[in-house]
Amino acid sequence: MQLIVTGGLGASGSWIVDRLAGPHDVLCLDYDLPDDGRDDVDYRAVDLTDTGAVFDIVTATKPDAIVHWAAIPVAGTRAGTELYQNNTLAAHNVLTAAGRVGADVVQASSDGAYGFFFAAETPVPDELPITETHALRPEDDYGLSKVVTEEIGKTVARRDGISVASLRPSWIQLPAEYPCRDPEYLDDPHAGAGNYWSYVDVRDVVDMVEAALDAEFEGHEAFNCVAEDNALGEPLLELIDEHIGGVPDDATVECDASAYATAKATRLLGWEATRSWKDVGGSV
Repeated sequence: MQLIVTGGLGASGSWIVDRLAGPHDVLCLDYDLPDDGRDDVDYRAVDLTDTGAVFDIVTATKPDAIVHWAAIPVAGTRAGTELYQNNTLAAHNVLTAAGRVGADVVQASSDGAYGFFFAAETPVPDELPITETHALRPEDDYGLSKVVTEEIGKTVARRDGISVASLRPSWIQLPAEYPCRDPEYLDDPHAGAGNYWSYVDVRDVVDMVEAALDAEFEGHEAFNCVAEDNALGEPLLELIDEHIGGVPDDATVECDASAYATAKATRLLGWEATRSWKDVGGSV
């Protein structure tokens, strides 16, 4: 399969490239060229907000699918207007070009689209566990950019007949780091309340990317991408009640489970998270 991966030099994007290269022909698009790239990957430096450059590369390559992973990844690192403009324009260019050549798309959305983490006051969610149908109510430019990115996916899928999977990871952890096990984080439970102490191992994220590329579904679908447990290993409902101030009346989360439901990904993609902070350091 001929694949384009955008943002393939990033912290999580590089894991995606490493997994897909070899079994597939991979063209990695990023803002810069790598100092020491893989021999089996073709690299191209491109500003994804440059519509002409994106269309030139995609229409010349005519990939079978595109993994769109490039973005300014979190609020607070750039001016909000710059972040929003970069993320939405890049998504519009990449997905529109994908639609023109009939390439299916797997793209990075985020649990930030729900609007919990950067809200002025972290709200009690409408449901627990949180499914992909939960309302999206971001108050920040990053979360808003991800909502718009998903809407672009819906539009392109509807118009051009391709499939678009929008993955919603929550605080991606790299095996050598795992900041959710940092003593400072563990000693201040309120610090993780904004995403209800959710996280996901980067290897499970890559598993979902691969599963979404292989899956057969129509139109646009969003998928929560989180570990099965919460980062503190404590009863979730008690944590939310103590640090957020209440839980939904019909909450069905048990013990130390994650706040997010992943049953949809299991049903449509055959994916399940298999890694936990409890076994940090497992092999790839």
